[in-house]
Amino acid sequence: MRRLHLTLAALACAAAFAPKPSAAYEIGTLVREETNPYFGGSSSSRGGYRPQASASYRQIVPFQGGQAPGTVVISTAQRRLYYVLGNGQAISYGVGVGRPGFQWAGTKTVTMKREWPDWRPPAQMLRRRPDLPRYMAGGIGNPLGARAMYLGGSLFRIHGSNEPETIGYAVSSGCIRMTNADVTDLYSRVRVGTRVVVR
Repeated sequence: MRRLHLTLAALACAAAFAPKPSAAYEIGTLVREETNPYFGGSSSSRGGYRPQASASYRQIVPFQGGQAPGTVVISTAQRRLYYVLGNGQAISYGVGVGRPGFQWAGTKTVTMKREWPDWRPPAQMLRRRPDLPRYMAGGIGNPLGARAMYLGGSLFRIHGSNEPETIGYAVSSGCIRMTNADVTDLYSRVRVGTRVVVR
């Protein structure tokens, strides 16, 4: 069962309820969220309380990219996602990116947001792996993790992961993976219509 769980997560393009970050960020300092035994909130149709997958690390960094505040910039080479704050600063998050043959670059907009999204493997993935389930309900075992932000009319998403150890690697089918705590933080900042630049 563990092997199936890891295989699904590895194949999915690719949970914590992260508290709102403190306003006391300082440039160049790491922001660490405490490891909680449960995701916050009350029980829900997604399975109620869930154990946390990992602690979250993010950082405010100097950023000179010429992008408007609120823009998301993803550097696939650096394996970093930047949420532009303005005034020469951005929040930097670690991400997992597309593996060789599944990398892409360009500009998209966020067209939809979902909490604890369901997963339906796309037809291309099912052709490669016909043994995959056709549907997985959202929850802690779902490869899309705690949150998903859908990019344009593509199959790509920025989403959480049930494999936080893959963050920082080129492992996905083209989606941008984050820890569940980090994707929850980003989700609270991003709006439908947000511009996403992938380099």
